[in-house]
Amino acid sequence: MLPTILDLTSLRAAYEAGQTPLDLVETIIVRRAASEDPAIFITPTPDEALRAEARALMERAPEPNSLPLWGVPFAVKDNIDVEGLPTTAACPAFAYDPESDATVIARLRAAGAIVIGKTNLDQFATGLNGTRSPHGAPRSVFDRNYVSGGSSSGSAVAVASGLASFALGTDTAGSGRVPAAFNNLVGIKPTPGLVPNVGVVPACRSVDVVTVFAATVGDGVAIRKVMEGYDAADPFSRKAVPSSLPAAGLRVGVLDGAEREFFGNSDVEALYDAAIDRARALGATIVAFDYAPFRQAAELLYNGPWVAERLAAVKDFLATNAADFDPTVRTIIEGAKAYDAVAAFEGRYKLEALRQKTGKEWEKADILMLPTSPTTCTVEEMMADPIVKNGQFGRYTNFANLLDCAAIAVPAGFDANGHLPAGVTLVGPAFTDDALAPFADAMHRAARAGMGKDREAALPEAGRVVAPADDFVPIVVVGAHLTDMPLNHELTRAGGYRLKTGRTDGSYRLFALHGTIPPKPGLVRDPSFTGNGIEIEVWALPPTAFARFVQNIPAPLGVGKITLSDGSCLTGFLCEGHAVAGGREITEFGGWRNYISATGPAA
Repeated sequence: MLPTILDLTSLRAAYEAGQTPLDLVETIIVRRAASEDPAIFITPTPDEALRAEARALMERAPEPNSLPLWGVPFAVKDNIDVEGLPTTAACPAFAYDPESDATVIARLRAAGAIVIGKTNLDQFATGLNGTRSPHGAPRSVFDRNYVSGGSSSGSAVAVASGLASFALGTDTAGSGRVPAAFNNLVGIKPTPGLVPNVGVVPACRSVDVVTVFAATVGDGVAIRKVMEGYDAADPFSRKAVPSSLPAAGLRVGVLDGAEREFFGNSDVEALYDAAIDRARALGATIVAFDYAPFRQAAELLYNGPWVAERLAAVKDFLATNAADFDPTVRTIIEGAKAYDAVAAFEGRYKLEALRQKTGKEWEKADILMLPTSPTTCTVEEMMADPIVKNGQFGRYTNFANLLDCAAIAVPAGFDANGHLPAGVTLVGPAFTDDALAPFADAMHRAARAGMGKDREAALPEAGRVVAPADDFVPIVVVGAHLTDMPLNHELTRAGGYRLKTGRTDGSYRLFALHGTIPPKPGLVRDPSFTGNGIEIEVWALPPTAFARFVQNIPAPLGVGKITLSDGSCLTGFLCEGHAVAGGREITEFGGWRNYISATGPAA
């Protein structure tokens, strides 16, 4: 029997106990048919297609939990391409059939995840409320009179109601965070450029981010790690340089009196204050900061030339199909016509000036903690005043992508009547995505708010996110244990944590080993060789897990000391020399990932 909320820990336990992805799919089919919210999906994956995908997975990887997301069901916002399902962006006249999966979908499917359908959204991802769709408005899982949040409305409701283990959204102004708050979920908003946008219908291409809705921070981070990674086909993709945060004495910036605005919602304000108390109890140092320059940057997204990016994304379609737009969405996008190239440059100058001002505030705090949304409202209230009400939701979210931030939204509890949830968002500088996670997880657990609609659910201990302890042991990996590769789960399941990426020094050569399943490379040091180094990742494992991991390494592989390009010397995978004699040298590819991309996994 599966739990109401399909967190990864519970689902993996069910698979270990003998259930199969086909059993899971049958449960999803029943739950989907019984759902009280008909507006969640635009295009559900047909029942027989779901069953076929489950069977195909079991043939490809018959061992339970043998892939990082083996048999995990997920929903996809309908502005992200899924081969076999139309992409509509909640505009039927815009619909097209994608020829291939978006990059993130391909990576998730390769990891064993199963798409259960395309979810509803504010049309063209323009809105934070979830009512701007011809397919209806998904509702809060706690009160159908209230909005679900948007624009990733159906994605959040799918997870919160127990139809999916996770769902993908997109976030330009807060669309991956506000629906999380309104449905008692975690919202993972990566640093812009960390997760590629290839195959995503753009809203504002330069600041769009693919996001994750999940039951726990641990789940969301694990899923994000499957999706992330540089993709040259995305002009805004970046190679991450992970940034750390203090392990102790974390300084958390909170709103001062002048910038506090909850639009009369005293319940959300009380929950924000309670979250501040929890952060202090967890050992954080609470500091006030001036939100004004962040707020002024946020205003540029809808009241500045960045709205012209929304027009750039759909200008040709708007020219021929203006009548097919939601009236509010059309009003916003056509507002871009008021801006010219001069305004675009002036807006950029203003943003950079504000960035300098926010830099002074970052000197006070390591991370910021803000209300995810300062208030909520009913669907009726939103429809009566769609621009103003929607703007209230984005007061504390709109700046994050413009200012290149990472963010994790977590539940903060329920109002005084136990009726509606609210949330807080932890915001960090670029590429603090992993570093934010332990504190975000601790805040979620301390709130005791449950997961999704199951407000009594206990967060699984196995999914707890912790910062690597001082006694964690680093290990260098070069092949099948790299992020996104088939054996990476051996590190993550053991409590491993990726410390950094890098390269060896120039004295190492890489070979493709014969007959290994899955395919593996052999790294050999040749002091007489001078090259550009081999791509590596450094992971940290708990000491006992490190010992088990090393014990299970099969010959001809073993561990030894590897010198990195920065001069450090760490324990990592090496290969016995005899095993590469006569083998194919692949040093020219610069690393195993490049070799696999060029030649295919069976090479």
